[in-house]
Formats: sequence, structure tokens, C-alpha cells
Amino acid sequence: MRHFLISAAFILIALPMFMSCKAISSRFDNGRAVAKVGHHRLTHSDVARLVPPGTSPEDSMRLVMQYINSWAADLVYADIAEAQLSKQEKDVTAELEAYRKALLKYRYEQRYVNERLDTNVTTEEIEAYYDSHKQDFIASVPVVKAKFMRISSDSPNIETIKKKMASKSEDDIFFADSLASTFADKFTGYGDKWVPVTELAKDFGTDYGSLLAQMKNSFIQIRDTDYGKVNIAYIQDFANTGDVLPLDYCRQEIKGILIGIRRHKLVSGLEQDLLEDARENGKFVIY
Repeated sequence: MRHFLISAAFILIALPMFMSCKAISSRFDNGRAVAKVGHHRLTHSDVARLVPPGTSPEDSMRLVMQYINSWAADLVYADIAEAQLSKQEKDVTAELEAYRKALLKYRYEQRYVNERLDTNVTTEEIEAYYDSHKQDFIASVPVVKAKFMRISSDSPNIETIKKKMASKSEDDIFFADSLASTFADKFTGYGDKWVPVTELAKDFGTDYGSLLAQMKNSFIQIRDTDYGKVNIAYIQDFANTGDVLPLDYCRQEIKGILIGIRRHKLVSGLEQDLLEDARENGKFVIY
């Protein structure tokens, strides 16, 4: 055993000193070994397929050596375990059979569910779940509906854009968005969706606490670190930490929850149905 370990270690240490992509291709043909651990051999053809065409020599060497070291380590562990574990410890028959059964069960459940699962969730179902589970949808950080722009601080359009953004008129809002898209260096409307305020804070390059401290009359305006620019956000709507999250913010999560409930019911029902069929057919008997 000691001789075996020394041989394996020597291979792992010596290989980097003489192997390169050129050496791999020139010194060895497909059937010859590039590494050996005990009686196990790794051939040129085994490692050649690992290197995609066009890979640099340095990257090729790295890929090959990573594979060789991983291959050798697995075999060293396996051989030592084989030599030192008792016959009882090496008997994995029960574990393999349990894993096989679990895997077959899982695969059948997946096929059964995929053939029957209804993934269409109505607005009414989402709203009903939200109304009865509001305590599960509490904001851990503020969420906002906002618009953000980075614009030259001397732009003559700033006040017009801000005024139109805060308007109740759809035409004014569309006009503000058009101006911001045209004249701002960056304009983000976040798709008119609720987003965590942390996402807005990233555009300002600050933390959300410092950001919200600057809010005045639904606007946040902070000079950008880039000289001559100013970052401006209009907060259309706001839910603070501890508030119930808006339904629109939770809609996709609730849809996933409802589909998950349906999936669980299908799997639970499958188990009961199979047991009942087995009883009726005499396959399952309790004495």
C-alpha cells in the first residue's frame, strides 16, 4: 500500500514537469498511457477529447492536469477504501437498491405530474390566495414603483421632465418618458413594475437608506460622481419595510405557490391511488 501511494504521488508531481499540449500530442499515441495509478491507466485518447479545438496551450494544459488530478484522486480513494474497509463496510447493495427505487419513484412521479399538472392560474385564484395570506407577504426592504434618469445637470429639460413625470395625465407621462429617453444619458422605467428599493439604489451608487433620506415630494435628486451629471428618480408608489407587499409584486410568487400546491396534491393522490389499487388487486395485504 505504501509503495502504491508513493507511485501515485510521484505521477501527480512528475506529470506537470513533462506534459504540455505539444508533449501530449507528440509523445503519446491514442493507446499509450499519459498517467497511471496502480493498475489503472489513463490514455492519450482519454484526455485529448477534453480540449476543445482552438484552445490555447496554457488552457489546454490546465484542463488536462485538472482532469488527471481528479481522476487520480478518485482512484486513490477507491483503492484505499477497497483495501482497508471490511467486507461488511464495502457491501453497498442495500444503499444502491434504495437509491434505485427512489430514483425510479422520482422519475415516475415527474412523468405523472407533467402529464396532469395544470399550470394555468387565474387572476381570481391569485387574488384569493393573496387576500387570505397577506401575513406571508411582508416587505423586508421597501419596494417602489419608480423612474430613474441620469442627465446633464445643466439640461434645460430637467424641470419639464420632472413636472410631466409627476402628472396624472397619461399624455404628460408619455411625453416625460419620451424626453427622458431622448435627452438623458440613462433612463429606466423598470417596466412600471414594483422593484426592491435596493435595485434603484444601485443606479445611484449608494445604499437605500441614504437614498430614501434624500426623497422630497416623491423625487430623489443627487449629483452624480461623474462631473456634470445628476441622478433623478421619481417615486410613483412606495411600500415601506413591514408593510404588506403589493399584489402585483407578489403575483409570480403566488402563481408558483399555487402550482406547487397542485403538484403536491397530485403526488399525494398518486400514492393513495397506487396503494388502493394494490389492495384491490391483492398485491398489498396487511395481516
